[in-house]
Amino acid sequence: MSFFVRPLALLPALLVLAACGSSTLSTPSTPDLVFVSTRDGDYALFGVAADGGHERRLTKEKGDPATPKGLFFQTQPAWSPNGKRIAFASRRDGPSHIFVTRPNGTGVRRLTSSARDDDHPAWSPDGRRIAFGREGALFVVPAEGGRARRLGRGFGDAADPAWSPNGKLVAYDYRRPGFSIREIWVMGVNGRNSRQVTRLGAVSAHPSWSPDGRRLAFHSNARGGHYEIYSIGVDGTGLRRETRSAIDTIEPAWSPDGKEIAFSRDGAIWEVDRAGNARQITSAQNDSSPAWRPRGRIAARP
Repeated sequence: MSFFVRPLALLPALLVLAACGSSTLSTPSTPDLVFVSTRDGDYALFGVAADGGHERRLTKEKGDPATPKGLFFQTQPAWSPNGKRIAFASRRDGPSHIFVTRPNGTGVRRLTSSARDDDHPAWSPDGRRIAFGREGALFVVPAEGGRARRLGRGFGDAADPAWSPNGKLVAYDYRRPGFSIREIWVMGVNGRNSRQVTRLGAVSAHPSWSPDGRRLAFHSNARGGHYEIYSIGVDGTGLRRETRSAIDTIEPAWSPDGKEIAFSRDGAIWEVDRAGNARQITSAQNDSSPAWRPRGRIAARP
């Protein structure tokens, strides 16, 4: 299974990650963002308002301590398009599976039951399907439950699916057999017409769509030994470096209004605006996996 991305499994420092926030106000019952944290001793989902207030734990179950054994207990949250549910991956005495819950932590329901690890859920824009990774392959399952079908074919290692705002494409990162590098790819939701977007010869992973569907944010170690956030046009042009830091900066999540990209850095939550100004959102408490609550739609490119 891939927690954030398998290529970073050899970087223990990345177990200390962070998650991000939204730019609008929230009520205590509906968080602006969800993230993963080990502040209670196990990996669980938390919610918080955009200003850092009203922080609370969402998932109630207590899992293993924050060790490699318990690493995937409750992770990788993803909001449904209507903001009424959150999908996440959870390991509960066996393989990791995909679950959904209400934002207040109630109504937890399991969607997958494979004997293999399932991870990184991503909702379709209409809220009817959820894409996810399963040990190097991508699958789609109905959001209300049912049989999962494989998305695409081929050899290699695909991970981190992200559905385009117009519902026509799925972005993902991919490693060819025999190679250590990963690149960002897209394919049709029917699993066909896959094409490579990045050609950086590095580990580029964790794609996140801009709200208008024109660009993809991702993290990459293309400019040296540590990871930074980049964005690129879906056609593979217009590569832009979004962050500049001396430490790993990972897990980008584009804000619903397209004005900021949130990311994880050194155990805290940060965001960067389009002018390159970075701001820390949370204190460093081993938080990770940012997921913005959906807001008003920006028209996606057809």
